[in-house]
Amino acid sequence: MQLRHILPAVLAVGAVHAAPAPVEEKIDTGLVQRDDLSASSAGFYCPDSTLSTDLLAAKALVNLAVNQITNPNGGKCNLLNAAVRREWSTLSKPERKAYINAELCLMNKPSKDPAFAAGARSRYDDFVAVHINQTLSIHGTANFLAWHRYYTWAFEQALRTECGYNGYQPYWNWGKYASDPLNSPLFDGSDYSMSGNGVFQQHNCTNALPTGLNCIPPGAGGGCVNTGPFKDYVVNLGPVAPTLAIPGIIDYHNADPLAYNPRCLRRDISSWVSSQWTKDSDVYDLIKNYNDIGSFQNRMQGDFASGFYGVHTGGHFTTNGDPGGDLFASPAEPTFFLHHAQIDRTWWIWQNQDPKNRVTAFTGGTSTLDPVNSPRGKLTDPIYLKTLASTVLNQDVMSTTGGPLCYIYV
Repeated sequence: MQLRHILPAVLAVGAVHAAPAPVEEKIDTGLVQRDDLSASSAGFYCPDSTLSTDLLAAKALVNLAVNQITNPNGGKCNLLNAAVRREWSTLSKPERKAYINAELCLMNKPSKDPAFAAGARSRYDDFVAVHINQTLSIHGTANFLAWHRYYTWAFEQALRTECGYNGYQPYWNWGKYASDPLNSPLFDGSDYSMSGNGVFQQHNCTNALPTGLNCIPPGAGGGCVNTGPFKDYVVNLGPVAPTLAIPGIIDYHNADPLAYNPRCLRRDISSWVSSQWTKDSDVYDLIKNYNDIGSFQNRMQGDFASGFYGVHTGGHFTTNGDPGGDLFASPAEPTFFLHHAQIDRTWWIWQNQDPKNRVTAFTGGTSTLDPVNSPRGKLTDPIYLKTLASTVLNQDVMSTTGGPLCYIYV
């Protein structure tokens, strides 16, 4: 592999990211917008700039190329044959529709492991069930980033091998839509979106954090999603730890967290959250100013004691609702994997600012409930996803161009 073959592609990536996103048609969903009205009401959507982190991403790609040339690992994956993951708004409408249809396909295929989860009715539910089952050992822990990287990759593979999807997992660049997520191409309710907000239903503020600080003000949603491709989608599992407070509807309890509980998809999309916690400046600060893996992943996941969401919690509660606001059942929200692809991209950018030292950076405990005093996580600990993918070790997925993985972000 020659650097001269890679640099033109890297420069092209930088040019694409520096340019404004293509203008999207405004689709009138008929929903009450309230305080979420923006310039998009004039007939177009104007994304926020993400130039700061896009430049860091371009630098990451250059560093990765140089590192692969100077330190070849003997593997088959390189920048010339790696899959390319792209941002949602850069996909053409047919490309977005193909991804949506592949998700809907998984939602309509039967479970491959119905004995594991009593409530699982679909292949998509298999992914939700594995996450529910392992939640307390994959959040606030050493393996948080590696586990979710492999989990998101397994979902991408299922879309491709089980549903005929020809693309790769797109990501939701939070910063682009931080000031106005509701009218973005991700949530505008069109046929090429991930559906829109829920219909308005009276509800109280949402206690997103266990400390109860910074309770999210009620927005224009709270009810069932009735626009776009996922308006008829049935959520089968959870809630396990619901945060959307609608008495008599969401206050569900069952001794079996994997029980069958069919219901509509609910959202209360919140610009209050996104404009505070997922701006491009928040992502840039995280990558640029948190130079060890411990501080980086802790900052990313949030400091709940002080009411700081971090981009991870911030992304989940931009969508909010049920199951989006449930730590356990959140993968049942159709945007989960776009959000976690951006989590992975942020880690990927951070790693490739200094790939020699950061690709093996790993620290933390093994329990969400006691991350400090629980046994230390190890690179040799397994990632076990049941029917979703073969078991690997954390060390196998520390690089997106090593082990079973072979992809990059642009």
